[in-house]
Amino acid sequence: MFCCCLYKTTTKKQTLNDLSEQIKAATKENHIRAENTQLMLSYQKGQITLQQYKVLLCSLYEIYKALEEELDRNSSHPAVAPIYFPHELARLESLENDLEYFFGQDWEKRVIVPAATQRYKQRLRKIGQEKPELLVAHAYTRYLGDLSGGQVLGKITQKSLGLSSKEGLSFFSFPGVSSPNRFKQLYRSRMNSVELTEEEKAAVLEEAVEAFELNIQVFDDLQKMLSIAAETDQSKSGVGAARFAASPVLQLAVGLCVALATVGAAMYGK
Repeated sequence: MFCCCLYKTTTKKQTLNDLSEQIKAATKENHIRAENTQLMLSYQKGQITLQQYKVLLCSLYEIYKALEEELDRNSSHPAVAPIYFPHELARLESLENDLEYFFGQDWEKRVIVPAATQRYKQRLRKIGQEKPELLVAHAYTRYLGDLSGGQVLGKITQKSLGLSSKEGLSFFSFPGVSSPNRFKQLYRSRMNSVELTEEEKAAVLEEAVEAFELNIQVFDDLQKMLSIAAETDQSKSGVGAARFAASPVLQLAVGLCVALATVGAAMYGK
């Protein structure tokens, strides 16, 4: 499965010409900004709450549903075929399992996502239909991130939420990948083999930057939703609190709906 050619020594010039290295360089600043959003800083400190994680899962589900359906639809495209690894990388089924664990069998009726997630999803649909080669940028930034930092976040999540087993954490598991590091080498090698014109390569680099920006917007929107939901919960602690105390699930749903409406209005009212 893994080619020995991955371990051949490459010159500095060859490395700099690799698409994977060019994406890494082009997105360095955006990567740092994404890691330093309020939501991700809390996550890295082990301060993620069940409420935060459940809402994050909802957004991840919508993003991966769009990404993987577009990858499937364009699997024979010359730019997509080399980096198409559904068995090893697909996250949609694992996200569905996690959502069912936390929300119950009717989880599909309870998925709530902010405006930024909708924009991310729409972007993936648009390029999947019009410029499939740009999917390379999104697949690279998402999947290799999952295989890298995602593994650490899985352990943090389990500890933060006090989970005694791996149930609810399927998203972080890659049973089809025996060695994440070796697989990432294979993936980069395949991506570097994609034949692109200079114009197409420039567009892929630009799209990789956009992918990070979309992720930052999702993190910020989720944080706003949760902050507004918390404020809504506090405001209900006085008059009418008894009505909501009997149904904590309803209380959370109402808070998130208010938050979603507020965030959406702020985004589109400008």
